Amino acid sequence: MPPPAPCPARALPDGFFDRDAQTLAKALLGKVIRHRHGDLWLAARIIETEAYYLTDKGSHASLGYTDKRKALFLDGGHIYMYYARGGDSLNFSAHGPGNAVLIKSAYPWQDALSDANSLAQMQLNNPDASGHVRPAERLCAGQTLLCRALDLKVPQWDGKRFDPERLFVEDCAIAVPTIIQCARLGIPHGRDEHLPYRFVDAQFARFCTRNPLRRGQVEGRDFSILEQGS
Repeated sequence: MPPPAPCPARALPDGFFDRDAQTLAKALLGKVIRHRHGDLWLAARIIETEAYYLTDKGSHASLGYTDKRKALFLDGGHIYMYYARGGDSLNFSAHGPGNAVLIKSAYPWQDALSDANSLAQMQLNNPDASGHVRPAERLCAGQTLLCRALDLKVPQWDGKRFDPERLFVEDCAIAVPTIIQCARLGIPHGRDEHLPYRFVDAQFARFCTRNPLRRGQVEGRDFSILEQGS
């Protein structure tokens, strides 16, 4: 088989990630993660992120420095991966020691570099509980589902930098006009669970981990709407 096409010039430099965690969490919406799998580039558009800070009780960094958490304390653009609920989770370090962004969910992305064959491989990587093909819209609808679909593993990527030949994040000039801001998911009581550090691309709200616009949610109480540039 021929080698995969080289990465595009729009791959984000490490300096892109060296910014405030909330600012980075919003800026990453609409960006595309690409991971090389054999002769294919698997790809997903980021639709949901969560920001974490060293001083935030819900963050791993707040538990203190360890070799396992080293990437969180390095400059922006380091990869921090860990196991959650039996699966792998993907984070990027931000500006300041202990600050990072969790990639909460994404949506499969197809273009000339990542075509239908790439999507088919992602579906093979991440079948549903019965072993059947998972619908594309649910393929990356959660942090562990995303990593499974893209074949991202803790041992291969934790503590690493991006590699333009294997894993990178690209700016594909996707507009994200409206962002939903709300509280993060799965934060234990008393661990700053109220902080509104979760950001969702409004166009893809129904495909994220949990739709912040679901019935019963009230704007101004449960979520806020941010127009692009806010």
